[in-house]
Amino acid sequence: MKKAADDSRIHGDDSRTLGYEDLPRLMGLMTGDEKHGPAATSTLDVLWVLYDRVLRVTPERSQDPVRDRFLLSKGHGPMAYYAVLAAKGFVPVEWLPGFGAYDSPLGHHPDRVLVPGAEIGSGSLGHGLPIAVGTALGLRAQGLREPGVWVLIGDAELDEGSNHEAIAFAGPAGLDRLHTVVIDNSSAGHARPGGIAARFEAAGWSAVTVDGRDHEALYAAFTAPHPGRPHVVIARVEPKNG
Repeated sequence: MKKAADDSRIHGDDSRTLGYEDLPRLMGLMTGDEKHGPAATSTLDVLWVLYDRVLRVTPERSQDPVRDRFLLSKGHGPMAYYAVLAAKGFVPVEWLPGFGAYDSPLGHHPDRVLVPGAEIGSGSLGHGLPIAVGTALGLRAQGLREPGVWVLIGDAELDEGSNHEAIAFAGPAGLDRLHTVVIDNSSAGHARPGGIAARFEAAGWSAVTVDGRDHEALYAAFTAPHPGRPHVVIARVEPKNG
């Protein structure tokens, strides 16, 4: 993996800082058949670059009205998500071994009531992008132009009609604070002429396709200007096996 230097780190415990190199160990603390290891790992670099270098949110600002909002829609991504949240101090590392247990706050799908930093309760395939569109509209209606709204989806979710409607609406609405990251691991069931980017561009979005393991390329894509338009980054990773 191509790794950028960590610009900032947050103490996950009282003795040391936690960084990108700690993520495999943190994910290793979570066990069980429902952790979806390969699918979760496909999101790892995207999640790290976002939380380490892009998102304007910290554990202390998790309720700040002007914070950036990150919505996890990819249903098989929670293991990596929890590891990054632990590394950044949103949740205690001690919670990770209980992943998926009956009495654990870290369910197989994040619950916004139980997981500090989680913005939505995810799980239903294809609902994250429509919620992100509604979030961007709500912030605009409140006159809050500073917060960015970010949603992480899988390429297979684009088979869902709810996402087609959200894509078609967001472009003409000029939701320029809306950002979507698509993890492209060749899981989608239906091919698209011109690729994933063309689908968004046809609806008026700004689109960039990058190597989903290259931290510098991801950062450049995440921070690319897109005045007046929503922005999508297609992060290509190794194809899903099985």
